[in-house]
Amino acid sequence: MTDSERLGRVVAIGTIGLDDIETPQASANGVLGGSATYACLASRLFAPTTMSSVVGQDFPASHRELLAGRDIDLSSLETADGRTFRWGGRYAENMNVRETTFVELNVLEHFDPQVPRHAVADSFVFLGNTDPNIQLRILDQVVNPRFVVVDSMDFWIEGNRQQVSNVFSRCDCVVLNDEEARLFGGHANIPRAVRTILDLGPTYVVVKRGEFGAALVSDHGWFFAPAYPLEEVVDPTGAGDAFAGAFLGSLAAAGATDQAALRRAVVYGSVVASFTVEAFSVDRLAELTRHDIDSRYVEFGEFAAF
Repeated sequence: MTDSERLGRVVAIGTIGLDDIETPQASANGVLGGSATYACLASRLFAPTTMSSVVGQDFPASHRELLAGRDIDLSSLETADGRTFRWGGRYAENMNVRETTFVELNVLEHFDPQVPRHAVADSFVFLGNTDPNIQLRILDQVVNPRFVVVDSMDFWIEGNRQQVSNVFSRCDCVVLNDEEARLFGGHANIPRAVRTILDLGPTYVVVKRGEFGAALVSDHGWFFAPAYPLEEVVDPTGAGDAFAGAFLGSLAAAGATDQAALRRAVVYGSVVASFTVEAFSVDRLAELTRHDIDSRYVEFGEFAAF
């Protein structure tokens, strides 16, 4: 198999939104956000990336131009009558603690995603944080996906747990933060909560642990990656989606999903997430280069070497 044949395409389904964000230091209203946005801006640094999402007529042209200018395939990005998905979040002094202040589904409520023909087969699929019914419709369209990663959040876990469970059972890897894992697993103890998720059928669970890094869990055991020691976190929004996008993009670039590739992908995910939180919205993520990422990747290796 040639390098070009091994290289996979990432297909990311999720939200594109306009976010209102409040941190203890500052706030921003109507900024570009959404799970698909962060994931695609991360995965495009590793592999060809197709975005499947919907926006409203109020979606700024400058945001669309930013995405198109980063070589993201927008052929499956729809514009519908109505308003773009909106989300609001408020962070505590401890930036690992976040309160969702509002969710407005708007055009997302009636979104019927369609994966473009060139991306249907043999893709690396990211089911970003969105309605689990939309995630299931994507799973019904893709053919022989090479690896499927799914993310979710408390809003969907609490409101539509059965469908979230159905999605998890059809995926290779579930990505949740520690509080979401506890909520879904029904245990305060993370290993017990993760076991509940693994018992549904996925082979892997990634637990995002904020300033403490990330853990990859499977029947093979546990692997931990540290977080980059930043002196200041500006905005944690989207860091988990950027992690997932880089994680899947790294696997697609390697054309492999063995243990070595997965562990490497966790570190790349942590690296990209560490850049994402350095500015509001996607400002830092949008300007990243592979040189930036690879330089910090080397630092991660030095952190864990002894």
